[in-house]
Amino acid sequence: MDANMDQVFVKKSKNHIFAMQNTPVLVIGDIMLDRFIYGRVDRISPESPVPVLSIKREDSMLGGAGNALANLAGLKAKGLVISVIGDDSEGAQLREKAQEMGADISGLVVDSARPTIVKTRYLAGHQQLLRSDYESSAALSETIEAQLIEKAKQLIPDAKAVILSDYGKGLLTETLIAAVMNAANAAGVPVIVDPKGQDFSKYKGARAITPNKKELSEATRGLPVDTDEQVIAAAQTLIESCGIDAVVATRSAEGMSVIEANAAPVHFETVAQEVFDVSGAGDTVIATIAAGLAAGADLADAAALANVAGGVVVAKVGTAPIRADELAAALEGEQKAGLSAPVCNWDEAAEHVKRWKAKGLKTGFTNGCFDIVHLGHVSYLNDARAKCDRLIVGLNADSSVKILKGPSRPVHDEASRAAVLAALAAVDMVVLFGATNEGEDNTACDLLSKIQPDIYFKGGDYTVDQIPEAPSVQSYGGVVEVMPVYEGHSTTASIKKASDEAA
Repeated sequence: MDANMDQVFVKKSKNHIFAMQNTPVLVIGDIMLDRFIYGRVDRISPESPVPVLSIKREDSMLGGAGNALANLAGLKAKGLVISVIGDDSEGAQLREKAQEMGADISGLVVDSARPTIVKTRYLAGHQQLLRSDYESSAALSETIEAQLIEKAKQLIPDAKAVILSDYGKGLLTETLIAAVMNAANAAGVPVIVDPKGQDFSKYKGARAITPNKKELSEATRGLPVDTDEQVIAAAQTLIESCGIDAVVATRSAEGMSVIEANAAPVHFETVAQEVFDVSGAGDTVIATIAAGLAAGADLADAAALANVAGGVVVAKVGTAPIRADELAAALEGEQKAGLSAPVCNWDEAAEHVKRWKAKGLKTGFTNGCFDIVHLGHVSYLNDARAKCDRLIVGLNADSSVKILKGPSRPVHDEASRAAVLAALAAVDMVVLFGATNEGEDNTACDLLSKIQPDIYFKGGDYTVDQIPEAPSVQSYGGVVEVMPVYEGHSTTASIKKASDEAA
């Protein structure tokens, strides 16, 4: 592809990303709750030779088909979901998380005879010690299956694409799959399948399936899939034998191949620059393909966009969805590194910190208004940066500064202040925070709990117990360090001097 073709593709892809906004995509599949329990191990149990995990915190997120839903939310599409949850607190938590990301949860069916699927991972640092799965392998009752089919018939006509997210947990029965295919084909809605098992004939009528190399080989009775030609041959075998329109084969480091019944095969090279974690990448791929089709892209263009999205998410630590803005940036080949540090939102900041920690880098954090950056600020930031590998600056938003300093402040707006800080060599990231209205929490506590840097730097004549952010930092095992300030330099003094001289 030459440079002009690249520009055409980038422009067209960005248009598709914009068109994804609020476009309805229905996810049908095994939804679950992924729970992460973090702690530290300092000793072995006296009862048996196993480590004792001292728990510090817990996180949870949507897993299984819920990760496809999270990726749709990141792409700003309108996610709808059909699945089964238990009549339990975990099911209620799952519903709440899906609603928080803007999903339509009217298709969630409560089955009191089975629990909500929960996968719990126990980690010491970044090392996983154990995973426990709480689930039922019993078949769905005919009553629940009938409810799911009715939900599908109701919601499919409202969707522009359907994702079947099959994790082999029993929800996607052959009867339900057939009903979905019939309803979708009648409504002219494409169905994209993340397949499970070795018999893909149950997905007859799908617009495309997205097997990885191993799944592709197993579904074709062990056909080789090491070269382009072999992948094409295996995919064509599935298309002819299973009644599927196309195969989008994900091939790890070898990229992605699109084989359609009535089109020339297309191969995409991988775009991943750095791979931290491939978990969840398949959900990103299928969500991007479905959202692309829903937005009017053809399958090859949607797959090309998904290939870029997959390259972005494997560079993240842990299961994290793609976002529309970072996908658009990746299409341009934009890197947020360079002469200036990135100015991030909270989710982006947390992802950066995870990546840095995975590399063994020590992260530091400090915060302030930085209204007029002076020698005291620069010296303080340089000293803080010398004590860590990456320094994050939490910057009070304009509303927060007004609450702290009065209606005449800030002198410079938050965008200008962030740009100046980002240009300093000592600063590796800038994140905005702070209260919007008087009386709200105006500390950096919530931000610190979200991104969890290793060290929190506070400048001034304080003791640790006088710092409001200290408990938040200490709760996850972080360290608070009080730094000296540079006397004779302050923003207030600078403003007064400028005013006196002007007078």
